[in-house]
Amino acid sequence: MILTFLDNLKNHRRAQGLRYELKHIILFSIMAILSNAKSYRQISSFIKMHYKALNGDFALNWKNPPSYSTALNIIQGTNPKELESCFRSYSQALSNRNNINADVSIAVDGKVLRGSYDHFEDKKAIQVLSFFETGQGLILAHETIEEKTNEIPLFQRLITGLKTELLKVFTNMAIL
Repeated sequence: MILTFLDNLKNHRRAQGLRYELKHIILFSIMAILSNAKSYRQISSFIKMHYKALNGDFALNWKNPPSYSTALNIIQGTNPKELESCFRSYSQALSNRNNINADVSIAVDGKVLRGSYDHFEDKKAIQVLSFFETGQGLILAHETIEEKTNEIPLFQRLITGLKTELLKVFTNMAIL
């Protein structure tokens, strides 16, 4: 089902030689990350290792799995805001499908991404603020916190936008 939402991603590549579909590379990257891949090389290795199964399950008809550099270019060229929008639409569709009519609890949490700091470049660690629907375990939104601020301004901006989206999905909303 998530593939239908990944269809909405705009392909940044030129029309010539599009051997690998963007939605499949993104989906396989997600699968690799869920299997503990932590780098582009590990994502590429995951695709190569499971190539026969993926080719059969998704009817890819690829002659070969994508090379490391091809997978890297496809992933890095994907617009993160468009990808976030696809995931939000997917989460909303999951909630609609399950017909939630009871009170809903939303949890908000800020985290620092481990290993994201760079002492050499004098960059601080990346911080992310996430909204979770606790009943179904859905991630409703996550955004990077600006470098020179804290979680509060981002929370205020996101809650305003999410409140409108959530009111469409959930009949009663209880924020913890």
